[in-house]
Amino acid sequence: MTMTLTSVPTALLLLLSATSSSHAFSTPLFTPIVTNQKTAPSTKIGVEIELPDFEALFDQIQQVSPLTKVAFEGGGKDGKRGFAAMEQDTSADLAWKVIETNKRKVVHHVDKIDNFSGLDPPLLRFRGSLEGPCVGEAFANFIMNFEERKKWDPAIADVVELYPIKDLDFANVVMGYGKYGDCSRLGVGYCRTKKYGPVPGREQLTLCGIQDMPDGSTVIWGTEMEDWHNHLLPEGERHQRAKSHLFSTTLVPTGENTFDVEYCLQINIGNVPNWLTQPILVETVKGMYRHAKDYFNGKGENSEVYKFLEEKGKRKHLMAERNSILMTP
Repeated sequence: MTMTLTSVPTALLLLLSATSSSHAFSTPLFTPIVTNQKTAPSTKIGVEIELPDFEALFDQIQQVSPLTKVAFEGGGKDGKRGFAAMEQDTSADLAWKVIETNKRKVVHHVDKIDNFSGLDPPLLRFRGSLEGPCVGEAFANFIMNFEERKKWDPAIADVVELYPIKDLDFANVVMGYGKYGDCSRLGVGYCRTKKYGPVPGREQLTLCGIQDMPDGSTVIWGTEMEDWHNHLLPEGERHQRAKSHLFSTTLVPTGENTFDVEYCLQINIGNVPNWLTQPILVETVKGMYRHAKDYFNGKGENSEVYKFLEEKGKRKHLMAERNSILMTP
C-alpha cells in the first residue's frame, strides 16, 4: 500500500470553511496530547500509529464530496446510482467555481473552492465516468503503487508503504463497526516527488485507507500526519514538506460495467503561487483519469484489469484467513 496524494495524488486536515458553520471542519483529526490519542500497532514491531478522529474525517470528506455520501449510504436508490443519485448535494452551499465542464470527456467536470477553510491552496474536485469493472483496489494502486503511479504522474520519485496497520479489525471497531464500510487497508505511507516545471520536489507522510462498501463502492482517503509524527519519516535527506489538507477518491458502480469517480484534493505544495501550481495539478489528475480509462476498459485476457482480477481471485483465501468481524454472522 502506498498511501499518498498528489502527490497523492492524495491524504488530509480541515478547519471550518469561511462559508460553512459545520462543526466537523472545526474538529482536529489528531491530538498532540498523548493520553488522548488512539493508536494501533503497525506490522513493524514497536511502532504505534496514531489514529485520527474518523467521524470528523469522514464528515469532512462527505461535505465536499457528495459521491462519498452516496457511497456510504448504499451507492444510490430508486434506480439512481453514482452522480445521478446526488439529489441533495451537501456541498452546494459552498463557494464552488467551475473550472471546466464537458460531458464528452473522461473528466467531465472540474471545480474548486478558493481559500477553503481559510487555507491558501484551492480545494479541487474532479468528476468522471468510466467503463469497466468497478475495482477500488486497482484504482487505489494508481495512487499507492509506485509502478502504477509513474505511468501517469511525471513528478513521482518514490512511493512506499512504511507502516501498515497490523489489526484491521481493531481499526474497523474504532471507525464504528461498519458505519463506513469495511476498512480493507490502512497504514502510513511516504511519497516523494521530483521537480516538475515550477513545482519543487517535495515529500509527504500520510495515513491512508480504503473503505469497501457492500454494493461495490470504494472510498480511498488520506490525511497528512502532523509534525509530532515526523519520527515516522524514513531515514535520509529531508525535502520540502507538502501537506494535503484533504484527499479522497470515491468510486460508485452505476451498472454492470460502468462506474463514477469523484476525486477531491486540497494540497499545500510550498512557496509557489497557486496560479502556477493549479494548472499542473489539474492536468496531472486528468492524466490519472485517462490512465484509468485505458486500464479499466481493457478487453481480453491480456488486459491489465483482467490480470488484476485474476490475481485477486487467487488471493480470495486471504480474506478467509483474516476472519474479519465485519463478515461474521
